Parts: sequence; structure tokens; C-alpha cells
Amino acid sequence: MNQIRGAQSISFEVSPYIISSGSVAGSKEAEGPLGKLFDMTNQDDLFGAKTWEEAESNMQKEACVLALGKAHVKPQEVRFLFGGDLLRQGVATSMGVESLQIPLFGLYGACSTSGEALALSAMSVAAGYGERMLAVTSSHFGSAEKEFRFPLGYASQRPLSAHWTVTGSGAFLVGAEKSHVRISGVTVGKIVDYGLKDSQNMGACMAPAAMDTIVQNLEDFGRSVEDYDRIITGDLGYVGQDILFDLMQGKGYDIRIKHMDCGMVIFDQKSQDTHAGGSGCGCAAVTLSSYILPKIRKGEWKRVLFVPTGALLSTVSFNEGASIPGIAHGIVLEHVN
Repeated sequence: MNQIRGAQSISFEVSPYIISSGSVAGSKEAEGPLGKLFDMTNQDDLFGAKTWEEAESNMQKEACVLALGKAHVKPQEVRFLFGGDLLRQGVATSMGVESLQIPLFGLYGACSTSGEALALSAMSVAAGYGERMLAVTSSHFGSAEKEFRFPLGYASQRPLSAHWTVTGSGAFLVGAEKSHVRISGVTVGKIVDYGLKDSQNMGACMAPAAMDTIVQNLEDFGRSVEDYDRIITGDLGYVGQDILFDLMQGKGYDIRIKHMDCGMVIFDQKSQDTHAGGSGCGCAAVTLSSYILPKIRKGEWKRVLFVPTGALLSTVSFNEGASIPGIAHGIVLEHVN
């Protein structure tokens, strides 16, 4: 049976499942609306380490151990690991998962990395390359500020359009073993660049990519907005959401009732001073693990389109005045009785 759907999508003939997941988050996230839902939180955002980067690696390891432990699976029983982060050369991932000794594919999709990792894991299981794959990603407020903006000690003032990078890591065990959540299809995103250059307004930079992937998913699968219980973006935030709604309406779709954004639910905008909302690889990952998957498992949501979004910039490209393109990957998640 042909599994190719439209221009950018795959519909799995034999669907892989999300067997288990693990979520680790920092102190600010623990104080937010989802705080009690995370598997592990720590009031010390260094997580016992000496640097922000080591802390992020520790979070990744803990998230992987949690996901494996819930499924009673040993690291050597996992065929491949797909993981990535926001740091140069993916050091948070390579140092974080080293002790697990699982064959590794290092990824970079900015804040869309959880979607990229899940898509590749699902495709690998469906193709018969292994019974189990592990997808993991992370971000850390301290390491991201040092990498992309200013060290925390600089005390720079953030504009209202800026996001707050989530300190968190989410890991997902994907396999052929049946569970209550299956990945029935994926829509691989394209790079979309509207020429925006403001790194302090990533919602605007990523919204066009989110629109492009959502529209492509609906077209490729021949679906309407009503065919999904939720269409969930990664971290567009309050600014990006408004832009996404306008762009979608320009294409003839109204997703306002169905839409949810991870960056808008992970923090309390009024009490936590995160401006436009949360962002970072960990934002979509920990929200998926702690909040979205339980609702799908229980059958509260039958079908969800999960669309993590990423702004593809580096310190070099930004300092050279380049625009900030975006990318978004769509993962179709369905409830299984």
C-alpha cells in the first residue's frame, strides 16, 4: 500500500505508537499551570551541575531514563536515538545521552526538534528498522540566553514580543508495541522565510512555517479543521498566534476554536512575566509529554495535529543581518482503544 500522501506527508500503513514518555522541567515551569503534571522538577535549575549546558544534559538523561523506566525497557533494547537541542554542535544531547550508549542521530530543528525526532522515530519503526526508537530534546533558559542573546548577568531588558525559553526536556519511546497513542502520519515541514530579522519576535518568524505545514497537512490528508480535536503549535506565543490566525484565514481556514499553543499554556502570562510566552525545544516536548498525551490516552482528544515550530537562526547568521526562516513539522496523533 502506498503510504505517501500529497506533497509532504506520510500515512503509516502500520502505525507506530508512543509507548511512554518522560518530562523534566525547571523551577519557573514548576510554578506554572502544568507544574504538577511534569514527571520531575528541580528548584535548582543547575540540576546538580556547574554550568547551564551540563544542567541541560542532565535533564536529557533524566527524561530518557524516565521514558525507558515507565516502559520497563533497557537502553540496549532501543535501536536508535533521535535527539537534539539549541546549542552549538548539539552538545547538550551528545553529552546527555552518552551514558545510554544508544546509536545516535543528532538533530537540529530549533524549537521544532521534538517534531523532527518523533517523525524520524515513527518512520524508522514503520519501515522495520527497529522495534523501538527514542526521541528526545531539551532547552534551558540559561544556556539559550548565553548562546543566542546575552548572559543572564547582563540583565538586558526584553521587549514584549520576546519569549521565555523553557527549561525542560521531553523524551518519547516510539515503537511497534501497541499503546493508547499512535502516530498515524507525519507532514514534514519546509523552510519558510518571510524576510523577518527580529530575533526578539520569534513568534512572527515561525508563524508562516506553522501555517504552511498545517495547510499542507489538511490538503495532503484531505481533511478539514473539524477533523482534529486540537491543532497544537509549539511556541508561537501570543504574538505568533494572532499572526497564524490571520495567515490561516488568508488560506480559507479558521482554526481559532481548535488551536492551542504550548508556549501559551506552559506559563501564566499574568503572574510569571514571560511576555509573549514560552519557547525552546523543551517547550513543546514537555507539554506534549505531560499534558497532551494524557488527554489522548484517555480519549478526551481522538485526533490531534501536533506542530512544533522552530526559528532557524544562529548567532552568526543574526549578527550578519540574515533573515530568520522558520520550519514546522506536523505529527498526527490518534487515540487507540
